[in-house]
Amino acid sequence: MKRMTKKLAMIALTSLLVLAAGCSGNNSSSNTGNNGGASSPTPTAENHTNAGNDQESSEPVTIKLHTFGNEATYNWAATIAAFEDAHPNISVDLVVLSEKGDSQEALQKLDLEAGSGATMDVLMFSDAASYAQRVGLGMVAPLDEYIAAEGFNLTDEYKVDTTLNGQIYALPGKFNPWYVLLNKTMLDDAGLEVPTDWTWDDFAEYARKLTKGEGNDKVYGTYFHGPQNGGWMEFMKLALANQPGDSEFLKEDGTSNIESPLFKRTLELRYQFEQEGISTPYQEMLSQKLHYRNQFFNQDAAMVMIGSWMNTELGGTEQFPLNFEVAVAPIPKNNDADEIGYTMVTTDYVAVAASSKHKEEAYQFVRWYTTDGQIAQGKNVPSWKGVADAELANIIDIILSGTVSPEKVDKQSLINTLANSKSSKIIPPVSYQSEVYKVINEEYEKLIFGQQDIDTTVQETHQRVTQVVNDNQ
Repeated sequence: MKRMTKKLAMIALTSLLVLAAGCSGNNSSSNTGNNGGASSPTPTAENHTNAGNDQESSEPVTIKLHTFGNEATYNWAATIAAFEDAHPNISVDLVVLSEKGDSQEALQKLDLEAGSGATMDVLMFSDAASYAQRVGLGMVAPLDEYIAAEGFNLTDEYKVDTTLNGQIYALPGKFNPWYVLLNKTMLDDAGLEVPTDWTWDDFAEYARKLTKGEGNDKVYGTYFHGPQNGGWMEFMKLALANQPGDSEFLKEDGTSNIESPLFKRTLELRYQFEQEGISTPYQEMLSQKLHYRNQFFNQDAAMVMIGSWMNTELGGTEQFPLNFEVAVAPIPKNNDADEIGYTMVTTDYVAVAASSKHKEEAYQFVRWYTTDGQIAQGKNVPSWKGVADAELANIIDIILSGTVSPEKVDKQSLINTLANSKSSKIIPPVSYQSEVYKVINEEYEKLIFGQQDIDTTVQETHQRVTQVVNDNQ
């Protein structure tokens, strides 16, 4: 316990120095813009589950919720009111750690609170790394006994597997999977259907048929926004992403996963698209500092793989008006026999603080918030599998209503994709993750610029990643 307190104190001191210097940090590429949502009236939550109600406290209890989410993006007033109405003996004291919704600023303040011994009951984390690190520091209580008492299975109940080291420390809130944006007007002109189940070979065939024109008028079948400068590394996981496990560059035991045939397959795919001229050239993406929004909404590329934070922009915005019809498809799979739907996912990790004196009541909030609470909040697509199609459609209607031309969005393709998406098992990021990313980015550029072949790229990348791992042990 003393050791944990010292660690927290050191974190708090570091955070204090950072805050004093005025540094709020930046979100990673995968989280950019993923807190969006229209500030419209929320749907009414039905009583889908009695989760957490079996041991309702008879004495009034107040729990503290520490979150990075502000009122504009999380609709806390209505959400908490709905919870307190369903749980009259539990009051929620909301602590918004960043009024501008900056998850890095919020995390620094959370560490300060923990280091100072502040009262905490429910904690929210915006990414797997923050979640895993605070679990490692002992800030978060395991939820296994509460889940066992309810008798549900995590992966049967939720689309995101939050298990760490064999235990569950958080339940997932919103659900932001990656998907493929489609220019449906171009698909229609080419006689192509909106895919609901397809492979990377199918994707390549679509890209060939959608590529047209020459020079400045050329439209590419697809556009890949990464890798670049060690970021946007999702675009180096094409064949890894659609897997239930081992979908990262490092395995669960921390060793290199570069020798996976699926990493080589990703290199083959990227090289194939580049050589055939059916994707925007990598060099052009770098030299012209291209962006996926411009490439898609300006119709320079017919298909773009990206995260579903784009839900709030699918119908176009004032900056990017929509002059064509849009549809959505799942991330392609590798083989016909593979299960469709596995993809990169961002979510909110909602946890009970290890220091909480009201863990039972805190768990009741966590369970309610990640189920009925997501419907009451009406801001995001939930990770909970208990959302009926009609409710999902209602949430999507609310989100799309904040765009300029929601009628141009193929809503059914969006519903189908989101309803069937699911995350791979979490492999917690390591502290030296950026070093691994840098190596992969550098070796990929040697391949794409013709300095080495695919087999050499795999060999060199594996050796260098292994060295990074060994150097950091």
